[in-house]
Amino acid sequence: MIKSPTIRLLLGLLITLAAVLGFSAFALHQIRGLRTLQTETIDLNEHDSLLLLRVQNDLNRIGLKLRDMMQPQHGTSLVQYRQQFADIRGDLERALNVDSKLRPLTNPKDKHKRLKLLLSDFWRTSDQAFNEAAAGQQRAAKLLIAGELSAKQSQLTSHVSHLLERNTEGEELADQTIAGIYNRTEWNTYAFLAAVILTIAATTLYLIYSNRRIFEKLAFLSRQHRVLAANLISIQEQVLRSVSRELHDEFGQILTAVNAMLGRAERKGVPPDSPLRTELSEVREITHNTLEKMRSLSQMLHPAVLDDYGLAKGIEWYVGVFERQTGIQTTAITEGPVARITGQAAIHCFRIVQEALNNAAKHAHTSAARVEMIFTAETLTIHVKDYGRGIVQSKRSNPGLGLIAMRERAELVNGTLNIYGAPNVGTTVSLKMPLRQEEYATDPIVPVEIKESFGEVFSHKS
Repeated sequence: MIKSPTIRLLLGLLITLAAVLGFSAFALHQIRGLRTLQTETIDLNEHDSLLLLRVQNDLNRIGLKLRDMMQPQHGTSLVQYRQQFADIRGDLERALNVDSKLRPLTNPKDKHKRLKLLLSDFWRTSDQAFNEAAAGQQRAAKLLIAGELSAKQSQLTSHVSHLLERNTEGEELADQTIAGIYNRTEWNTYAFLAAVILTIAATTLYLIYSNRRIFEKLAFLSRQHRVLAANLISIQEQVLRSVSRELHDEFGQILTAVNAMLGRAERKGVPPDSPLRTELSEVREITHNTLEKMRSLSQMLHPAVLDDYGLAKGIEWYVGVFERQTGIQTTAITEGPVARITGQAAIHCFRIVQEALNNAAKHAHTSAARVEMIFTAETLTIHVKDYGRGIVQSKRSNPGLGLIAMRERAELVNGTLNIYGAPNVGTTVSLKMPLRQEEYATDPIVPVEIKESFGEVFSHKS
């Protein structure tokens, strides 16, 4: 009977839920990683602010130098400040080069481009002022420094301050935005996780409920099938028993009477050399042979030895019949205390052995076979072995009606049927069934006159 897969489905549900939880944990881990990345972006913004502070400090230094140049000390030329401006310029360029690589998203690219343009314009004006001072035009150089160069320095300082303010505002806005995004993402993830779990649980529970109903129906149909199979087999055996009895009682008596009448006719006034006597003798021989075949057929349809002396003697009798009919050397071996099994159990076991030996004769291409009956206090195990070509896998996957009938009969006696085999090794059909000692008695000793009546049925050694 097919078992309900409820346990496997529950296990599958647990595995699915574990997978969802694992995926959700992974997704949350990725979100945390993204949060870390965003935090590093804010740190980058802070680093950019530090560089801008460095730029602002350099601009303030330039402002101080411009003130000193407007009030030069005694004997100090404006040209002497040129090297100091060059040092400040180098530091500014290094800071801006680093800043161009670390510029955060909060500062647009055009803002830094404008800063570079303003610095370039400032340095061009400062070079012009130093060139005029070098040419001896101190007054013109001072006017240029006091006017245009100081204004550009103030413009640069204002622009850098604006960038610093923008970074600060960007950091605050980024903190608020990222916090909101991650809060929503976490809640959405939890909601999604709850929805998925509820969906999977509802779907799986419904699947389990549906499968249980389906398998309950299958179990009911299986029980009906077993009852129907048992009834069909019972009816088949009743028909075979009825036909066997009719053959033995009715037709057997008729043929016996015909044979006796032919004998009397042969003895009444028929000369020994008469052709009629010869023909009567031939008819008597044919009648006798037909009677023997009919008796043999009657025994094959329903062996009376099963009802009279049990399964073990019935199988021994059939092994002898099978060997004579097929020419396959067959032996019957009995081990353990033999129990006298009769009734339907004996019929079912006998038919299984009969089918197994017939299959060996048809398909195995073997010259020898063996039937082992192993009795214990609680079980009977029957092994039907041949030494032929073995079972082909394709045939095992598509069993015939004979194998199906064997399995049905095994179930009817609460037994298990197993078939083992390998190519060029042989095939073994094994039946194991329980024995109830209150139903089976020890096999009795068979009288000599019964042995003689069945011919070779009991001639095989146990």
